[in-house]
Amino acid sequence: MNKLKIAGLAFVFLWFMGGGVMHFITPELFLAIMPPAVPYPEAIVAISGVFEILGALGLLLQRTRRMAGIGLFVLTLAVSPANIYMSLNPELFPDVSELALTIRLLIQVMLLACIWISSKSDVKSE
Repeated sequence: MNKLKIAGLAFVFLWFMGGGVMHFITPELFLAIMPPAVPYPEAIVAISGVFEILGALGLLLQRTRRMAGIGLFVLTLAVSPANIYMSLNPELFPDVSELALTIRLLIQVMLLACIWISSKSDVKSE
């Protein structure tokens, strides 16, 4: 495995492990960005936190890495409405600039690419 892929895996692992843990330490941050139409927001925050932690741990083993990557990719897509909601409603988040909210969406796209590339199998053709 090359150094760039290892760095990508480390980044994705830290992003999701840290984020997953934060779902339980400061759930109010995640509840604040939840679109109002989402039912059971407290449960969604806890469940997504659990899946972030499980996905991060799954990246550590080659046998589970690809499935964990797919799961984290899908999870990232599933939580994207919260980031879009923030971007479309900047007045609800006065502590965050509109530029930062736009950059957050770009980071989401880069995160998806990083998850996909870093969790791919290292199968070599003969």
